[in-house]
Amino acid sequence: MTTPLTLRPISTQQHRDLIASRSSASFLQTPGWASVKAEWRSESIGWFRGSELVGAGLVLYRQLPKVRRYLAYLPEGPVIDWSDDDLGSWLAPMVAHLKAQGAFAVRMGPPVVTRRWSAEQVKAGIADDSVRRLGDVPPLERTKDGACVIAQLHELGWQQQTAEGGFSAGQPQFNFQVPLVDDEGRPRTEDEVLKGMNQLWRRNIKKADKAGVEVALGDRTDLKAFHDLYVHTAERDHFTPRPLSYFETMYDALAAEDPGRIQVWLARHEGDLVASTIGIRVGTHAWYSYGASSTEKREVRGSNAVQWAMMRHALDAGAHVYDLRGITETLDADDPHVGLIQFKVGTGGEAVEHAGEWDLPLNRAIYKAFQLYLARRGARA
Repeated sequence: MTTPLTLRPISTQQHRDLIASRSSASFLQTPGWASVKAEWRSESIGWFRGSELVGAGLVLYRQLPKVRRYLAYLPEGPVIDWSDDDLGSWLAPMVAHLKAQGAFAVRMGPPVVTRRWSAEQVKAGIADDSVRRLGDVPPLERTKDGACVIAQLHELGWQQQTAEGGFSAGQPQFNFQVPLVDDEGRPRTEDEVLKGMNQLWRRNIKKADKAGVEVALGDRTDLKAFHDLYVHTAERDHFTPRPLSYFETMYDALAAEDPGRIQVWLARHEGDLVASTIGIRVGTHAWYSYGASSTEKREVRGSNAVQWAMMRHALDAGAHVYDLRGITETLDADDPHVGLIQFKVGTGGEAVEHAGEWDLPLNRAIYKAFQLYLARRGARA
């Protein structure tokens, strides 16, 4: 008979050790991420089978205005065995613990892939006037693990979330990723990754090299240069930038756990900063997290050059996937978000759908008030 799972708070070091023992986990589930989200109360929890730590989660508690009750949020987590066909044995002790901590609801994002589409399929979908969303395109793969997780969560009373709200922090359900290993798990070569890109991407990488664009791996002192360009990008592309202090806190928190976990990249042309990015890696998973580019000198293709440098660095570090993070589901050629999708599709990777975020209301009256609060915030925005 299998020893039943128990759950209790764990130390930061125990949490770090569990993450380190896995091939990869989301950086949003590392204990260091709690320092980045300091406005949320945080807790590391661990699942034990007997005395063995077999799973972990970073819980962020966000207080509901005027009420001492909390949304307990586990972004892109927890880090448990999602292939288990008895997820209730994992989730029941977590829910009981969080309820005792004053949670009126639990929100989590199972890090489980449900569907995949090739770059060619996404490109064809954008070109097809009858296709409006990625879901309209038959996927290259529907995963059994993904289907099993979704079926079990429905049975256990969890509710899949579709609306986005600032309070929820909503992580993207659709990402674009470049596999860095082949179907047999063997590392791909730089040449193989390059050949997988479309002609425009390969041409732009060559153009940047010929123009003399130099890409360098920076350090904490380069965050100010990144941020100045990022604010310029925000003004041009009409989004609200995060303050420099946010990136300094992120760098300090993640670098403290692993010196190679977070990187600042800078692409310069004749001394001018033309592109800059922030990359993150946990185990075999590497992410492109934030990017900035200058309006001037766009013809030297600094953005392509810095992405290629990041991919090569991820390959050298033994990463299995290079993750360009979120894309919207829209494939409507007239949608302004399509330009970002087309930029990412050019890398020759694949569009990946995850299980998304799921809520379990523990106090239905407060949860309903919470949903109304989010709806009002959305209307004001």
